Amino acid sequence: MTLLEAIILGIVQGLTEFLPISSSGHLVLGEYLLKVKFDDISFEVFLHLGTFLSVVVVFRRKIGSMARAVWLKAKSLLKGGAAGTGDEDWHLFRMIVVGSIPAGVAGLLFKSYVEASFSSVLLVSLMLLFTGTILFLTQFFKAGRGRFNLGNALLVGLAQALAMLPGVSRSGLTISTAIYARVERSRAAEFSFLLSLPAILGASLVELKEVSSYANPGHDLGIYLAGAVTAFAVGYVAIKFLLKVIRKGKFQYFAYYCFAVGLLFLIFSR
Repeated sequence: MTLLEAIILGIVQGLTEFLPISSSGHLVLGEYLLKVKFDDISFEVFLHLGTFLSVVVVFRRKIGSMARAVWLKAKSLLKGGAAGTGDEDWHLFRMIVVGSIPAGVAGLLFKSYVEASFSSVLLVSLMLLFTGTILFLTQFFKAGRGRFNLGNALLVGLAQALAMLPGVSRSGLTISTAIYARVERSRAAEFSFLLSLPAILGASLVELKEVSSYANPGHDLGIYLAGAVTAFAVGYVAIKFLLKVIRKGKFQYFAYYCFAVGLLFLIFSR
């Protein structure tokens, strides 16, 4: 893999991990167009960690607030109390834990099936069309004012689990599901991004176990770092951009891109 190819794939990962157009699907399509295969699975780990850090940086204040809420709750429990159960940050942390369960279970049970699906450009094309449809329909739902509860957090978690399939956008499906559940749109976007942290970190840890068996001692670490830094920088910009789009109520516009790319590859991959 060359430096230019690593940077291109870093841009693709950074843009599509958070914009509702499917990062996994675009990486499959990117490999198909560039006729490139990852030298080893460690490059995927670098890309994922790059996008992981972009979420941490953008939402550092909210993450810090949740960490403090968890710490105060833990101290309270150790002292035999129950103070802090009504705290908004503690509530959000609990909802993220609940929402993370389906993807964790699905990853353990269906990992081999999901990995096999990454070889199919046809499947990616069909799933991009599915993602486009889900995004398109959000415009017909009035802006909600609700917050997350156990029910809709679990529902969004199930959407995230489905997004393990290449071509299904994780952010697109989770934000859309929350919108359908009448959650306020800014809350839906924030929850989706924060929910991505356990998912990205968990996937990276699973991949790290396989790095030793796939590792190529001749690879250039600098090239891998270039891909990760690119994914981080582009991911940061993509998050900021998507938050602005959602605030303006134009989330459904991404559907047209998914329709176009899905149809294009559906035609030319046959």
